[in-house]
Amino acid sequence: MARGKDIDGSMSVPTFYGKELRWKREEAGLSLDAFLKGSFYSKTYLSDIEHGERRMPLDLAQHADQKLGTDGFFERNCEVVRKARRGPHAAYFEKALEAEKHAESIELWSPIIFPGLLQTAPYARALVQATHPTASGEWVEEKVTARLARARLFEQDHSTPEYWAVLHESLLSDPIISPREMAEQLDQIVELAERRRITPQIIPRTCGAYPLKAASIMVMTFPDAPPLIYTEASYSGDTIDDPALVKQYRKAYDRLRAVALSPEASLAMVKAAAEEYRNGKLWDRLE
Repeated sequence: MARGKDIDGSMSVPTFYGKELRWKREEAGLSLDAFLKGSFYSKTYLSDIEHGERRMPLDLAQHADQKLGTDGFFERNCEVVRKARRGPHAAYFEKALEAEKHAESIELWSPIIFPGLLQTAPYARALVQATHPTASGEWVEEKVTARLARARLFEQDHSTPEYWAVLHESLLSDPIISPREMAEQLDQIVELAERRRITPQIIPRTCGAYPLKAASIMVMTFPDAPPLIYTEASYSGDTIDDPALVKQYRKAYDRLRAVALSPEASLAMVKAAAEEYRNGKLWDRLE
């Protein structure tokens, strides 16, 4: 059997990889359905990979090597493709970044900072500068621009995922940017909510103990792939696909949402906080 070609970079690496996969699949006489038998993925998912539009998960690469007899070619080179797709975002975020573009729903719990998809430029800039205090201004702006670009997801009417953000009240009352900038940050959340692009809920400071108090998570579901959980800290992140663990996180998130304020009450709180900042007043933490 002829060995697959080495990825040579003569075209986009993800495109080359996808073409190689399609060529080997068709050479083996396998339809999309026949190739995917025994995996958890759909024809749409595989088609996206073959067109260079989606990364190959490790388990699917291993499935391809087993199905096509390619002696580990796709498993070895899926890491090459991952590196080739890398942009200004952190390496540990790559899988979650691609996943959110294809997600049917994104459910997020963020107790410490506003989620990246909801951040304004001043807020994102303050976070990047605080996390990387010695970075150049050009590097910081590259990171900020890349983060803001992710929000284009909310402009794609035909493919916008259902986005549910559970936030802690401290995000409203503990500003990291100026009052004017905080008003703009909160206005952005209000605008997205009123356009029905997101559903925000607030966990009150007086809530006491609640699920996921020590973690921030993003739960992503897909029409053509198993669900994923993404957890993140300042300099690391982890994508979880183990079914038992995903189920545990999923249940915890549902319990967390149950103790949050209703979407209507939460949006009213965000609007009130924005008005306080717009008027130059600090949010009353004892209210």
